[in-house]
Amino acid sequence: MACDFSIASDLAVFSQAGPKHGSVPDGGSTDFLPLLVGMEHAMSSATLCEPWSAHRFYWFGGLTQIVPALKHDGRWIANPLVITDRLLDEYGRLALGEWKTGEERERAKELMAHSATNLELLDEAVEAMCTKMLYTMPDCLTKTIESLRKHKLEHWDRNRESNRAWLALNMMTEANAGFRAFHCGTKEAREVDFVRLRERLAQGGRWSEELIEEVAPWTARRETSKV
Repeated sequence: MACDFSIASDLAVFSQAGPKHGSVPDGGSTDFLPLLVGMEHAMSSATLCEPWSAHRFYWFGGLTQIVPALKHDGRWIANPLVITDRLLDEYGRLALGEWKTGEERERAKELMAHSATNLELLDEAVEAMCTKMLYTMPDCLTKTIESLRKHKLEHWDRNRESNRAWLALNMMTEANAGFRAFHCGTKEAREVDFVRLRERLAQGGRWSEELIEEVAPWTARRETSKV
């Protein structure tokens, strides 16, 4: 998001991890994402941490361009895991870029297994973008980019000092628990017990090794194994 131009493979996935793993997307998403996709979409992404496909992020305005990166039987195909053949669902809600589910998803995974990933078009798209910039006045291009960047930098400068201080303090509490849960947990369980954590804090619990141990995913595994 800090880039002036962003080109992605349509297999790319964009997501926040912060509130799920003990951090905040400060110094990036909280500064830039509302400018790119609007406040409602930014709020949803940054708080719920649900992944967006490249198609969805492109439609929202977060990417300059996307290109296919899968070849099947010698031809390029769009990411089969997401909806790309219609804009809206039957209720008028955005369907483009939504993740497929159920049998559709299983068929898509099978198609991916018999396809080859190829980033040739991504390389070509980057080269084409650079070539287009080549055919402009260099100083005028630089001044234009710098002027447009100021809208992002204004938001960055507004919060950078408080963000740095808060993140340092957070490393002793939620980040301590969240980072360790992600690092030490399994693929299926890399998050703390959020409900239990909120309950303990509401009861007046203080951050400590004992509290972190209590809400850690490995604690849940031990309790399950006893049953």
